[in-house]
Amino acid sequence: MPVAAYQKAQRAAENPRSAEYRLFGQVTGALMDAKSAGSKGPSLIDAIDWNRRLWSTLAVDCMDEGNKLPKELRAQIISLSLWVTKYSSQVMQDGVSLEPLIDINRTIMQGLKAA
Repeated sequence: MPVAAYQKAQRAAENPRSAEYRLFGQVTGALMDAKSAGSKGPSLIDAIDWNRRLWSTLAVDCMDEGNKLPKELRAQIISLSLWVTKYSSQVMQDGVSLEPLIDINRTIMQGLKAA
C-alpha cells in the first residue's frame, strides 16, 4: 500500500510532458509485448486499442483552440493520429508489422524527453 500511495503522489506532481512521456512509454511497451507475442490475440487487440485511444485523445486536444501548441504542430499531431488509426486497421486486418507504430511512438518520446 505505501508504494501505491507514493506512485499516486508522484503522478500528481509530474508535469504534463513527463506524464505524456510515461504514457507513451507504457503504450509502446504494450505494442512491443504484442510484437514479441507474435502480433496475435488479446495482447495485440489491447495494445492497438490503447495506442489508438492515446492518439485520438491527442488529436482531440489539438483541435481545441485553447491548445497552446503552435497550429502547425497541432496539425501534424492530428495528421499522425489519422495515420495511426489507418495503419492500426491494417495491422489488425492484414497483419502488417507493428514496427512503424512503435517507431512513431519512440520518436514522440524522444521529442518529449528532449524538450
